[in-house]
Amino acid sequence: MITFDVRHYDSIGSTNDEAQRLAAEGAPHGTVVHADQQTAGRGRLARRWASPPGNLYLSIVLRLDVPPARSAEIGFVAALAVADGVDALLPRQVRATLKWPNDVLVNDGKIAGILVEDAGDALILGIGLDVLQAPSGVSYKVSTIVGCGGLATVDGARERVLAALSNWFDTWRQDGFAPIRAAWLARAHPIGSALNVRVGERFVSGDFAGIDADGALLLDVPEGRTRIVAGDVQSGSAE
Repeated sequence: MITFDVRHYDSIGSTNDEAQRLAAEGAPHGTVVHADQQTAGRGRLARRWASPPGNLYLSIVLRLDVPPARSAEIGFVAALAVADGVDALLPRQVRATLKWPNDVLVNDGKIAGILVEDAGDALILGIGLDVLQAPSGVSYKVSTIVGCGGLATVDGARERVLAALSNWFDTWRQDGFAPIRAAWLARAHPIGSALNVRVGERFVSGDFAGIDADGALLLDVPEGRTRIVAGDVQSGSAE
């Protein structure tokens, strides 16, 4: 089990930047930076992450004795933990789903995003979860826990997510990526779903064929099956 040390800030530029600073100073595994709001939050590909008060913004220092090639697995572990934490706060009939590589959706709206960054001898796991406030100025459909009928406080959501993260990390450490992959697929796009994936400046369209043992997206295109390591899935549901 991970022992989390939560450091709370009223406002900060970026929780990931602060976690990187703490990691460089030797902050131990499980150090958590939690901010009520961010003034310079960011998501994947350096995109701005809208961070109004009322949502969960946290970053965790992870010191894992695994090859760098396996660091991509952390995003899938985190996505499952966030989905479990969200489910616990929603009405029983509402369930979070996952979109490759690491977005969490509810009712087809993005409710959480995950960012994993290298910090020398550590990894920084950033999580943004919409609890009370829907961010404005975004080009995709969004959801919030309360907007989907859930009951939650930001601190309560943090505790749910961290508890689930500890459990999924135990599974990952003991059994590897295989059970993570299976659990992720059970929450993801149905096999055969039509997906449009932006890869750099081009788009690849095909049918979802799962993810491979390394977490890469598998897509069936007219030329055969293709493997995508980095990209953005753009379907009719969310960016």
